[in-house]
Amino acid sequence: MKILLILPAGEKVRVTPERPEVPNRAMLRFSVLSLTSVAALTPQRHEVRIVDENVEPLDFESDVDLVGITFMTALAPRAYEIASQFRARGKFVVGGGFHPTLCPDEAAEHLDAVIIGDAEGAWERLLQDIEAGQPRKVYEGDACPGGTIRPPTPRRELLASTAQHYVTIHAVQTGRGCQHNCRYCSVTAFHRRSFRQRPIGDVVAELRAVPRDFIFVDDNIIRSPQYARDLFRELVPLRKRWVTQCSIEIADDPELLALAHAAGCCGLFIGIETANPDNLAGVGKQFNESGRYRERLRRIRSQGIGVVAGMMVGLDRDDPGVFENCLRFLQRHRIDGLQLNIVTPLPGTPLFNDMQRTGRITDYQWDHYDFRHVVFQPGNIGAAQLQEGADWLYAQFYRLDRVLLRFLRTWWTCGWLPALLAIRLGLTYRYDNRRESIKGRNPARK
Repeated sequence: MKILLILPAGEKVRVTPERPEVPNRAMLRFSVLSLTSVAALTPQRHEVRIVDENVEPLDFESDVDLVGITFMTALAPRAYEIASQFRARGKFVVGGGFHPTLCPDEAAEHLDAVIIGDAEGAWERLLQDIEAGQPRKVYEGDACPGGTIRPPTPRRELLASTAQHYVTIHAVQTGRGCQHNCRYCSVTAFHRRSFRQRPIGDVVAELRAVPRDFIFVDDNIIRSPQYARDLFRELVPLRKRWVTQCSIEIADDPELLALAHAAGCCGLFIGIETANPDNLAGVGKQFNESGRYRERLRRIRSQGIGVVAGMMVGLDRDDPGVFENCLRFLQRHRIDGLQLNIVTPLPGTPLFNDMQRTGRITDYQWDHYDFRHVVFQPGNIGAAQLQEGADWLYAQFYRLDRVLLRFLRTWWTCGWLPALLAIRLGLTYRYDNRRESIKGRNPARK
């Protein structure tokens, strides 16, 4: 069979035949690990091609037999549009990923088959059934015995023609899931509150074959501190350089933090979310311990590791002053980069269930579930104020003078590589803001 695997893109960043120019935002693209892994699960007798709409146009007249689409909630409308176009041409279309797993009945209305959970096992059975002429509607990934996963080596060569549009095509995963149970998190819902890890030997073997610079795409690489400690020790002699995502709890273990730096860690994405302890309690993230942010962040940066903070606005205790307060917090704690999210109740999460039950969800248009739109009734601030304030905070944090000042400060305190990553990320977000004319307004000022 000829198989086409697709990553949909949002309308504002999508490359099309009419808009062939690729937006200059490579720092926000890193591999397509889900699809390169599915390609690696595919028997060699099949021909596989990958199209990422973020970097190349999709041809609906492609000569293919099977189309696979992976998508999250915000991209569900585009995924269904793609499926409709290919199904109208007689192609078999299967969907997988977070949204089909958490909304399987909805997805099944638009697709010939749905894969729930991990692709391993389910994808191979689907291909066998299609060849036998007896495909089923729903497939579930295999359970992982003993909490161990052994995914195949991703077929990164399938991205060779578009590799220049990614910060890296070398994404590596040491495990899946997270032990925490944050109420807004679809990762926990997707993995059913479990986490599974790869044998360290498998990870190290894969890393020997990738370039010096890569990214770990784990949701929390220190989910098991002992595993992380053993992994980092194995990485030290490889002299790699990498960034990843983890809990702020890494700062509580000086040995682990030092090992991460020695193993090549240059930057961490950390879900700080909010400085308000009541808000943290409301979303089940008390372990962040907001009173210790200054101390913990100082420890991380003193190791020469930059910090990109994930922050949320629109939590129930937030008032119109939250945006100014958040900006001051980011400046005071010398945060190198910001990913700002408007609270978004993703399907399948406890947050979504609570808001749906209490009638607080005001918008079920899935393409608005991109963390940049207000889709619910906030508790202590107007919806319009939340939207304007979030846009203002993003625009203010990525003001050019602040981007340049952070670059110099990070160079002085963390070194040249974290500083380079910080300015590249800052200029990319600034490019996005200017491209989409994001300015906003501070609702705390009359």
